[in-house]
Amino acid sequence: MFSALRIRDFRVLWLGTLLSFVAFFMAMIVQGVVAFQIAGTNSAVGTVVFAQGLGMGVLGPFGGAFADRWPKRRVVACGQITAAAVFVTTAALIYTENITIPLLTLSAFLIGVTLAFLGPARQGLVVELVPSERRGNAMAINTVANTGSRVFGPVVAGFLLGWEFSGAVGAYLVMALFYTGSALSLLLLPPSRVRPGARASHVLADVADGFRYVWGYPRLRLLVFFFALVIFSGFPHVTVLPGLAENVFHRSADQVSELFLASAVGALVASVWVVRFGDSVHADLVYACMAAIFGVGLLGVGWAPSYPWVLLGMFGVGVGSGGFQSLNGAVIARETEPHYIGRVMSLALLAFAGFGVMALPYGILADRIGERLTLVVMGSIVFVLTLFFSTLLIREGAIRLPRGRRS
Repeated sequence: MFSALRIRDFRVLWLGTLLSFVAFFMAMIVQGVVAFQIAGTNSAVGTVVFAQGLGMGVLGPFGGAFADRWPKRRVVACGQITAAAVFVTTAALIYTENITIPLLTLSAFLIGVTLAFLGPARQGLVVELVPSERRGNAMAINTVANTGSRVFGPVVAGFLLGWEFSGAVGAYLVMALFYTGSALSLLLLPPSRVRPGARASHVLADVADGFRYVWGYPRLRLLVFFFALVIFSGFPHVTVLPGLAENVFHRSADQVSELFLASAVGALVASVWVVRFGDSVHADLVYACMAAIFGVGLLGVGWAPSYPWVLLGMFGVGVGSGGFQSLNGAVIARETEPHYIGRVMSLALLAFAGFGVMALPYGILADRIGERLTLVVMGSIVFVLTLFFSTLLIREGAIRLPRGRRS
């Protein structure tokens, strides 16, 4: 199940990835809580998340192109040090009581810019360090760091936010420390390889070539669109969770970490379970089933009659979203030629830019119709998208029923 972890360089990369993901999921909670405390509206939280998504979306394709043109280890290190500097600056603004929604929005935008370069380069490093026969397994294990961080991130964020000697200032400083530690771990890895002639063409030409490559392979195109639209439609649920906790269940906004934690536990369970399917012929079928569970989980949270049921629903949301996200790298990477991996992954990661962009309209919608109904809308869209793309993938042969055989 975890055979790729036998490779020393991949273990080093995985541990550094774990640190950076813990910081990322801490930021998802901390910046939302700070925004809600400043303005008291879902729209304010949505604006901050929108800015992060905008930063990822504007530079996402370029991040993939640079990951295929420059040493990936250097790209990841520069992105992490930049993110750490942004977190330290934000902590200083909060400490001096000069933080505002525009400044918090700018901070989130800059983090989004760094993520546009970090994601594709990190995925590309996995491909460099792991032989092709273990690539699917390594991609799935790499996502276990992501889903495991969804457990540790809320726990650490909730502890620091509730600790009187820390609060948001301490949380931002710890996030900076984690990113710095992850950057330093890269010194233990061998120098990255760059393919011959990688910079012979203009970066815009490389971006266009990446789009043409994905569009030219129907199965790959469907998988990328499927992932992007499900994330785009369902992941903005994090935007309305502070409001759901405070407005519907009369808990303080910083207690939203409990909801994130319930989701994270489900995601960790699912991601560990689906690792075995990373190189399986049934990976795409499990992938689609996880998306359906994600949609049903969101519907359950929207309809939950009490807070304990919300926690159970969030566990289901975590199972579906965690399993779906864990298999994404595996099902896409095995369809992609290595020298295109950065650009293809950057297009898949645009899903998270879309999730950020949709956070603002979903936040506005939640202020208009309530958090519950907004979650029902999200869950319905995710479930319908899953049925639609699953049908197309079955026709294309990317999903086979258990008794089917691959050609």
